[in-house]
Order: sequence, then C-alpha cells, then structure tokens
Amino acid sequence: MPRISLYRPERGLDYKFHDRQASEMFTLGGTDLYLHKFIGTKPPAVGTSDQPIYGSLSPTNIQDLLLLENRDRKYDAEIYRIRGHYNVANIDFNISQFGLFIDNDTIYMTVHINDFIDTVGRKPLSGDVFELPHLRDNFALNDYDLGLPRYYQIVDVGRASEGFSPTWYPHLYRLKCTKISNSQQFADILDQPATDANGNASDKTLRQVMSTLAGQYSINDAVIQQAETDAAKSGYETRQFYTLAVDPTTGKPLLTSVDETSLDASSVDYLTSTVNDVPVRTGYTGYLVGDGFPVNGYVFGFGIQFPAAPQKNDYFLRTDFLPNRLFLFDGRSWIKVEDAVRMNMTNTDTRQTLKTSFINNNSYIYNDALLQTYITLAAGISVIRTQTAWNSAYATAPYLVLKLDTTELPYAVSDYPSQTLVTSYTSGANTYLQITLPVVNSVQQTIPYAGQWKIGLYANRESQRTSLSQALKPRADL
Repeated sequence: MPRISLYRPERGLDYKFHDRQASEMFTLGGTDLYLHKFIGTKPPAVGTSDQPIYGSLSPTNIQDLLLLENRDRKYDAEIYRIRGHYNVANIDFNISQFGLFIDNDTIYMTVHINDFIDTVGRKPLSGDVFELPHLRDNFALNDYDLGLPRYYQIVDVGRASEGFSPTWYPHLYRLKCTKISNSQQFADILDQPATDANGNASDKTLRQVMSTLAGQYSINDAVIQQAETDAAKSGYETRQFYTLAVDPTTGKPLLTSVDETSLDASSVDYLTSTVNDVPVRTGYTGYLVGDGFPVNGYVFGFGIQFPAAPQKNDYFLRTDFLPNRLFLFDGRSWIKVEDAVRMNMTNTDTRQTLKTSFINNNSYIYNDALLQTYITLAAGISVIRTQTAWNSAYATAPYLVLKLDTTELPYAVSDYPSQTLVTSYTSGANTYLQITLPVVNSVQQTIPYAGQWKIGLYANRESQRTSLSQALKPRADL
C-alpha cells in the first residue's frame, strides 16, 4: 500500500509535533478497531440504465442509480487494525412512548487522520464496518461455544472539533457509527465462518450466530397462526345457519304442513316456483358472506368445467373462476348462486383473490407468436418430439410456453444459457421441431400431466402487472 501522508513541508514543524502527540494519545489510550474496508459493489448479472456495470471496482460507484442504494456490498478480505476511542455510555431503553426504543445505540468514534490513511490507504467512508473486539460477548445465551462479536457501520464522517491544534490544522476524524443488521448490505461479512476466542473457525456463519431473524420468524408465524384461528376468514360466517326455501312469488317460506293430502318434499321446481325444499339462494346477504358452499350442507362438486350429465338442483363450484363461483343447475342451465369472496386474512401468494393476484403477480402475457401448435403428451417426459416442420426462426425464439387448461409452463430461453431448449430432429427425409425441458436447480423439468398441450414460441412478452402510466402509454412510445 503506497504511503499517503498529510505531512507537508508548508505546514511546518509545529504541525508534525502536534500530530505526533495526537497519534501517541491514540496509541496509548485508544482501543483496537477491526475495520472491514468497503471496496465497492458486486456487479449485476445484466447491466441496465439504472444498475450499470462499471469498468472498475470502486467504493464511489452507486449500484442502484434509481434508489441510490448499494445493496450488494463487497468488503476487502483483509482486516485493518485501527486505534480509536469513544465515550462509553449505558444502553438505556426508552418506554415513555409507544413501543420500546434504545436512545443511545449510536456511538461517535474518534480516529487519527494520518494513522487511518496510512493504514487503510484512504479516508473512512460510509459503508465501512468496525468490529469492536472489547465488546465481544463471550457469555451469550445460545447453543454455541462462540462469542458474539459487535459490529458497527460508519454512516457519517467529519472532522472532530477537539482534533484541531493551535495551528488550526485538523488531526482527528469523528465517525458516527450504528449497529449493523442482518441485511443484504452486509452479507459479505455475515456469511463468513464464526470463530471462537482462539480464532478457530466453526461450521456456523456469523449470520447464524448473531441474527435473531429465525426467532422473529417463529414469533411472527405463531401470531399469524393464532390470528387465523381467531378469525379464519374475512367477512361473516353463515354456514351454521339453516336457510329456508322461499316462494319467489310470495316471499314466504315453502313449508309442507301435516294437513296436506300429498306430502312430497323431495323435489324442487326452481322454474315454476312450486313446492321447493332447496333454497334458490343463500338466505343471508351482505358484505363478504359468500363462501362458495351450498346452503344447509348440500353436496356439491367442483372443477374447471361443468359435469356432462348434471341432475336438477346439483351444485357445482367452478375453481377456474377468480374468485371461485358456485352454480346451481335448474334443469336447463347453470345459474350463478354466489362467489367465494371470503378469504384468508394472511397476505400470501396462495390467497387466490383479484387483489392478491395482481399485487403478487409475476406472470407475463406472451405475444408475437412464432408458433402455436397442439400435441398430446404423456406425464413425466422431458423431451417433446413434434410433427411440426422445422423452421430456423424457431431456434431464435426467446420464449417457450407449454399450456394445458390452466397449467402453464413458461420458459425464457435466456435463463438457461448452457442448455438448448428448442432444437430439431430428423425423421426420414423430414426435419421436425423438438423441445427439451430444462434442468432447474439440478432437477430435470418434466410434463406434469397427460393431455393435449399447447406449445407456443413467442418473440415478446409483457408483464401482466403494469403501472397505469405504462399501460396507458402508446405503443409508439415504448
């Protein structure tokens, strides 16, 4: 490392004298600081305008120009030992307001300017991380025979007011430091093996030893589980109530009394409004009462298409509707009864509603088709040999989509640079299209269901979830 010094002839002997005194004060009365030097950010796999790929690694590069963030930070493998000092203060919890806060978890570290630059090669920057060995906790309540180190990141750098000598020259840096968290920025440090007091590496990383994320996840999961027990779904539960069949003409309940000469409560005439024993609709209406179940516990079927031979008063739940829709067969046609609008309150990707399907939607609409054909496939195969004549344009198709009913298998060819998804094969004198499903995370992809699949090769795709400004923009401006 070339020596970089502030000792300049024009500053005179007084400056050197005062600077040596300041340096000696830290050498004798300071504490060791282990510095993890921030050297830049890891380049993205594919550069974009807002996340460019820089020609060289530099701590002044900005990874995300849109959000002004350096998320994937890279730190020097060497650890630099610096001398510094700070005022030790008690960590006090503030419970005078809503929540629990720590008032003084920020420390202000003072280091010698020339000593820091001579050791590290540059001035301290926001993003550098200090380990304070004297604050290592060797008696932590964990299952490991390891001490918990204490890390602080530098968030601000300035000249210390007490570091100015009588000649008006500065000698000290004042560093504002806060504790680091288990976040993406410090993965380069936290993914290193944890060591014991003797420097022996363990089979656990610093992240596993220091982070409380697993405990917070378990607490959060327990809270969610109890909340789902107390209020399983949104809206109002009405399945436990009995619903009477109502005469659509008079609005009165359809009852059979004992003084009638003919007792027959087994049939329902939905169209002529004669004696019924099955309600034509749920007896309770209002906000979020539809659950997709027939009234009074009637048996029903479900699927993505209606049964071929339904009987009168059969209920059927269409699961390809979003939300799912319950129908009643009146003898001639299927009539909508209600939609299953009640939902689980936990915000997860499995919640099938219009709102969550939009917010969590990562699907695409594929257009500019180069090929669309159908082929009957067996379950479990990974190589598809079609009878479609080969076209050289197929080899350059960027998107491959296989679809059976509501099951869709989309693949972007660029995601598998070492694999060839679209190829050809020769049978006799003819050359046909061949599809080879990729290997994803060491698992060979296969056709999950037998049936007639649609094979599509497309030149473009658009995100289904699009901002309003982008959706309304004319195609000529895209």
